[in-house]
Amino acid sequence: MPQLAAPKTPKLALTFILATVTLDAIGIGLIFPVMPDLIREVTGNSLADAALWGGVLATSFAVMQFLFGPVLGSLSDRYGRRPVLLLSLIIMAADYLVMATASTIWVLLAARIVAGITAATYSTATAYIADITPPDQRGARFGLIGAGFGVGFVLGPLIGGLLAGIDTRAPFYAASALAVANLIFGALVLPETVTDATRRAFSLKRANPLGALRAVVKLPGVRLTLACFLILGIAMNVYPSVWAYYGQARFGWDSAMVGISLAVYGVSFAFGQALLVGPMIKAWGEHRAAHYGMWVDVITLTALGLVTSPTLALIITPLTALGGAVTPSLQALASRSAPADAQGELQGVLASLNAIAMITSPLIMTTTFSLFTKADAPVFAPGAPFLLAAVMMLACIALHVLGPRMTTRNRHSPVPNQTHP
Repeated sequence: MPQLAAPKTPKLALTFILATVTLDAIGIGLIFPVMPDLIREVTGNSLADAALWGGVLATSFAVMQFLFGPVLGSLSDRYGRRPVLLLSLIIMAADYLVMATASTIWVLLAARIVAGITAATYSTATAYIADITPPDQRGARFGLIGAGFGVGFVLGPLIGGLLAGIDTRAPFYAASALAVANLIFGALVLPETVTDATRRAFSLKRANPLGALRAVVKLPGVRLTLACFLILGIAMNVYPSVWAYYGQARFGWDSAMVGISLAVYGVSFAFGQALLVGPMIKAWGEHRAAHYGMWVDVITLTALGLVTSPTLALIITPLTALGGAVTPSLQALASRSAPADAQGELQGVLASLNAIAMITSPLIMTTTFSLFTKADAPVFAPGAPFLLAAVMMLACIALHVLGPRMTTRNRHSPVPNQTHP
């Protein structure tokens, strides 16, 4: 099915999309510093028990994203991006208020479940970008979304930590206020991009994760890209999964130093997404940009797995930004394969795959860390999770190189508009 021309959209609409992703990340980051104290406050339990409940809350959020990402993506293909985005912001604002006034852990759990169900901002935002951007420019635009997320990743915990000093509930009220402000902005400037020509009927058969995945993998050339996207997500989630434990075990960092190192990573990530991804894709095309970025990931992950100097670790950290082209390039490649009436469904599937990575990666990486740092470990290797992630990225490279060759063989013709190594 041919792609339709991207409609002209005011710059304010693009600004709203980027602000939505940034504020979403800020809103999530705002609550990180205070969540342990809030859980202890509503349960009366120890920090260890609070950590267990924190894991339950995080996992429930990710599971709901996995289950409902394709549902919301399909709804946006049927009813439009604008109502899904604005309704998500309304529920997000209300959800933060519920968390701010929660008096029991079960209310907090219900709030996180609802938040996971309605977390359509990222996947619907990327579908909106696909609607308004020509295929050859989508990778750079997806990079801007990544930059917004990186900025939010840095600012959220910083602001949340400051507000937590005022009151345990203050970060949640602030997150709700940000969502309301962005809702008003979006209501004023955001036009609809789904037209009668691109609207697709909603089908429950295709709206669940498995049904949506079955539909999407039938698109030419997208199957291995999706597999690569999943492996990439599991590998790169090594950073939030074990960084704090790794820093303490390998370098003896305290909480403040861990926070500084995470800020360095977040700033570098945002810089790379905003300023490096576009030129890399323009110079090499999506396929080569992803290919070279994967090799950067292999090198930096291996280096972090082996390094013993904290100074070298901090020097390596900004270099990870050079691998930032991988995710937006893979998104752009997958987006090329999807017709205009299935962009939301595709982004919903990508959101589900990312949720799977968020659920499985912490289990894999923390288990690996434990095996190589416990008292009876055969080798003391706090960097083992990073080495495992590097091996995963090698598998990702193999799939990425194999993909266009298989597509070419199946079609008996080259993949259009792509150059391959």
